[in-house]
Amino acid sequence: MDGSVDDPLHGVTLRMMVERLQERLGWDGLAAKVPVKCFENDPSVESSLKFLRRTAWAREKVELLYVYSFHPKRAGELARRRRQDDRGR
Repeated sequence: MDGSVDDPLHGVTLRMMVERLQERLGWDGLAAKVPVKCFENDPSVESSLKFLRRTAWAREKVELLYVYSFHPKRAGELARRRRQDDRGR
């Protein structure tokens, strides 16, 4: 079976995540959950995307926040899978 079917991030772009999170939480709420300068100082979707594409740890936090916010029942499963992947590296 294709694992992407079970992945709540399948088909969701980074831009979609940032835009939906910004709509739901606002920039201040997003900065409170993921404290990075691109959300705190003069935030924009474009500057956030540039930073997140270059910074894997921050992108992962945004991805997990997206899943917790929009797919809460699947969040624990995704976090466990990522921890297992990290151990396998």
